[in-house]
Amino acid sequence: MFSSIGIPGLILILVIALIIFGPSKLPELGKAAGSTLKEFKNATNDLMNDESSDKKE
Repeated sequence: MFSSIGIPGLILILVIALIIFGPSKLPELGKAAGSTLKEFKNATNDLMNDESSDKKE
């Protein structure tokens, strides 16, 4: 789904985000997005580990 965006598309998205949110808000938004992604990955890994341990029993 996201493989067709490419570098020009990412640059365009960053420029639009900079215009909408301004330079002072972008670091906060990046930090929030990163922590959300990290929590999602941890939850996914926990679910996979629980599922694996259930199959072993």
